[in-house]
Amino acid sequence: MRWIENLSRAWYTDTVSRFLHESPDKIIGRMTTKSAQDGFEANPLQVQAWQEEINILQQQLCQVDFSSMNIFLEFNIPRMGRRIDALILIRSNKPHIVILEFKAGANAVHMTDLDQVMDYALELKNFHEGSHGADIFPILIPTEYQVKSVIGKNTDAPEHKDAFSVAKDGIYYPQSCGADGIAKILQHITYTLGNVVPEEWDASPYKPTPTIVEAARALYANHDVNEITRSEGSAATIKITSEKLVDLVSYAKDKHKKVIAFVTGVPGAGKTLVGLKLATQKRDEDDETHAVFLSGNGPLVEVLQEALARDDHTRNGVTKTEARTKVKSFIQNVHHYRDEGLRNQKPPAEHVAIFDEAQRAWDKEKTTDFMKRRKGIPGFNQSEPEFLISCLDRHSDWALIVCLVGGGQEINQGEAGIGAWIEAILAQYPDWEIALSDRMTDAEYAAGHAVELAQSRIAEEPSSTIPKTTVIPELHLSVSMRSFRAENVSNFVKALLDIDTEKARAELAQFEEKYPIRLTRNLAEAKKWIRQQTQGTERPGLLASSKALRLKPFAIDTKANPNPIHFFLDGKDDPRSSYYLEAAASEFIVQGLELDYTLVAWDADLRLLSGKGKNNPTWSYHDFRGHTWQSIRNANNKSYLKNAYRVLLTRARQGMVIFVPLGNNPPDTTRDSSYYDDTYLYLKSLGIIELPSTIEDRGY
Repeated sequence: MRWIENLSRAWYTDTVSRFLHESPDKIIGRMTTKSAQDGFEANPLQVQAWQEEINILQQQLCQVDFSSMNIFLEFNIPRMGRRIDALILIRSNKPHIVILEFKAGANAVHMTDLDQVMDYALELKNFHEGSHGADIFPILIPTEYQVKSVIGKNTDAPEHKDAFSVAKDGIYYPQSCGADGIAKILQHITYTLGNVVPEEWDASPYKPTPTIVEAARALYANHDVNEITRSEGSAATIKITSEKLVDLVSYAKDKHKKVIAFVTGVPGAGKTLVGLKLATQKRDEDDETHAVFLSGNGPLVEVLQEALARDDHTRNGVTKTEARTKVKSFIQNVHHYRDEGLRNQKPPAEHVAIFDEAQRAWDKEKTTDFMKRRKGIPGFNQSEPEFLISCLDRHSDWALIVCLVGGGQEINQGEAGIGAWIEAILAQYPDWEIALSDRMTDAEYAAGHAVELAQSRIAEEPSSTIPKTTVIPELHLSVSMRSFRAENVSNFVKALLDIDTEKARAELAQFEEKYPIRLTRNLAEAKKWIRQQTQGTERPGLLASSKALRLKPFAIDTKANPNPIHFFLDGKDDPRSSYYLEAAASEFIVQGLELDYTLVAWDADLRLLSGKGKNNPTWSYHDFRGHTWQSIRNANNKSYLKNAYRVLLTRARQGMVIFVPLGNNPPDTTRDSSYYDDTYLYLKSLGIIELPSTIEDRGY
């Protein structure tokens, strides 16, 4: 066993038999040596905690049949940035994993601690390949625990149980006991001896898919991207694209060039992650290659800034004010950056600017109108891309602009599209070089003509490493990483919205068991199902279109958008958080962010019309004004509404339920049943499973 210790994720690993016969001092010596190799210096308090845990474990494990057990102490969970105190692997017919989390000196069970140990179990089950088929038993150990009491208990959580029962997917409900109760709990676990090899289990790949917030936290803590993303597919392309962007920074700086690069990717492929990686890697303000990550997505910026500031405050003890100031130096709202460029005509502090969702920058008409009305600047005649390029062009030596480009999610009027960036370079900044992804001509990016013009430019420096315009295949991210359970959910949603019934059915059939989607006309049943799915700190959320104005009878008010910081970051004790399923977030709040499970409320703004003979269904688009629904006739506005539902239906990482109201006519003619029925029947026809309901729910 010793030969593998340097390769193990744990700081100590051995058979339980040898663990019981080894002195605590020797065990701690092995742990401190391994932890030092990982860059962690154990202080006296940590050593004291290890000493107590080892003493407890040696006293308890000698009371059970330990012949088939291996022990791992301080087992690393990379994505979470934490370590499991102790893990017992039972060599049964399939892995049986016992997670032991100690709370020294505690005499009660806190709900947050139960969530923590359940999170460890979920992390192993979902992302550690050797644990996918395992039975996992989370155990919380408040060492002075005597009386069965759960502090801060959520009434929607499963009842605290005396005996193990399955929560889901082979993960059992967490148990708790004092220091003297570990052996008794272990005796409840039944298994059949098998041929599980501990070394192989320990060495099996760890393939996480983090949320963008988790990824940003990990990158800010200087974790490598390979530690926080899946090792195959998505992580490989992210690594390659990230390295190419670093090469472009070096090229622009060393050759005194000004370059604009376009990164494309399938939905959820990690474009924002690539941008954040470059920004965090180049966040040193004293370095000439200091970069800034810019986004017009206000909620995304707010959530990222606050999440990283809280993390810095917790990890490093800096004040929250100082932490927020540090983060804002490299993650900023693009409109604030633009306004600073208007006030100060000097070159910006950064030579490298990363624009997230660059296709959403404003066109000339919207920018001109905004400058006149809001800034008091008449006669402004530049689009947002033109002006933002001009800011970086103020540098006399070099600059790099990275445009992260999405497709098919335009939800606002006045978005210029990616072609505006290229056209601005060609017309106003001919000395800038262009680096294109090889997928920029795809229809979804709507930049084909501009790309053709860019590709037609003749390089004035044939010997240059990068000519005036070059195509770099590595700037495209081809693998979705948003949902670790079903990477083709976006294909299903596209087919659903395209009313491609057969394709939608086929796509759903491929992932339905791993990524459940349910359908209901009862909001209470929808919330009940969501709460049954979530365990630990898995985050659910209620979503609805910004035009879904007749959901008010169900206490869903889309005009009262939640604060994104509270919605996405605050915990189960805060009613403003997404956990309560009370505040509904619109497409403007959730675009670019994710939840584990979503409840999507579908109103009459987007409704299906069956068509003549029910063979020619089409979408009907509506806006509620005053006291009635008005038809939307503008093609762009129709596209924005359809894309709003595309955003809402692709936010969940693990599953979702779609709630379509019954309608209530008479007396409420604004909620006529015909506005909803065909939509519901269409969704049902795709094979989405209905939730059983015995109570009719038409709102109040």
